[in-house]
Amino acid sequence: MLDRLDQQPADALLALIKMYEADTRPDKIDLGVGVYRTADGGTPVFRAIKQAEKRLVDTQGTKAYLGPEGDMGFVRALMPHVLGDAGNRDGRIDGMQTPGGTGAVRLAVALAQKAGVRNLLMGVPSWPNHKQILDDCGVTTVTFDHACEDGSADMGALREALGKAGKDDAVLLHGACHNPTGVDYTNEQWDEIADLLGETGALPIIDLAYQGLGDGMEEDAYGVRKVIASVPEALVAYSCDKNFGLYRDRVGALYVMGANADETVRIMSNAASLARANWSMPPDHGGASVRLILEDEDLTADWLDELASMRERIGAVRAKLAEAGTAGAVDLTKLGAQKGMFAMLPVSKEQVERLRKDHGVYMAGSGRINVAGLTMGNIDAFVAALADVTG
Repeated sequence: MLDRLDQQPADALLALIKMYEADTRPDKIDLGVGVYRTADGGTPVFRAIKQAEKRLVDTQGTKAYLGPEGDMGFVRALMPHVLGDAGNRDGRIDGMQTPGGTGAVRLAVALAQKAGVRNLLMGVPSWPNHKQILDDCGVTTVTFDHACEDGSADMGALREALGKAGKDDAVLLHGACHNPTGVDYTNEQWDEIADLLGETGALPIIDLAYQGLGDGMEEDAYGVRKVIASVPEALVAYSCDKNFGLYRDRVGALYVMGANADETVRIMSNAASLARANWSMPPDHGGASVRLILEDEDLTADWLDELASMRERIGAVRAKLAEAGTAGAVDLTKLGAQKGMFAMLPVSKEQVERLRKDHGVYMAGSGRINVAGLTMGNIDAFVAALADVTG
């Protein structure tokens, strides 16, 4: 039976990692893998996570099962940071732990599919795994353009898409720090989006994977909170992998809001059933570490301080790229106004290959770059390489 399976293409980013590691050039630049990097090129464990893990080792008395909902102490401690005061809406909002933000998105899409979603609207380009999840769940996807050529969000395309949507449709939106474009909606645009969703009745699924890496924890939550306050139902997929640096520990959460408390109980029962069939229960260590941080004011302050330093470094890199103006045929000025770790450059696959072969610059074939892979010491070399292959 298994010989009927077709060979699947290798993951392009994983292949890029191997090529980068095999490159012996000392000045090579890795802009492919989507993890935060310091000015020294490392991805360290947060100080607060180190302290929380030590406490966990000293105090954790068992490794017994927690159930499909995971660590509910983690889920509830995280909720006010994500949803603010909206988390206390007459029992209408509840949540559960998931294996990373990917697990949260997968569970949200599976819930929508089980509820009979007709079409799921999604701006493109989007995080590549979004499409893989949607296809694997068998959900009909309707796409619209997310960004304009000038580097702003394409509100016209979103308005048109939502204008055709109804109560049997859903829309997948990035909460902040859009991956891969870095193009976020403004607060005024989120106000309009929330009103449009309220009018159409379409189910919003918001993927918030980079909170705190754009303008700040509160600022990056504006869109999520505005939508939550304006619609009867919503799903919010959340990742702690980036803003707590817990990539390999797979720490995420799905928050659900029903029209009333009874509906939320029904939604959660279905979420638990789907989770049980998919992963049974999420890994505990990372979520427990986050819970310990959020339950301790000093650890929370230290975490927020380190997150702020990451955000400031990303902002400084973007500002320096914008100062460079143009590199050959590429306009870098718009990168200064974009948010988060990622940006899309208008380069061809052939130009990406030349960047790798001739200059040791490693990036995705789509033109997406991880801005955090750049430093003040290698930006000039990157700009020069980009000018060489696109000029």
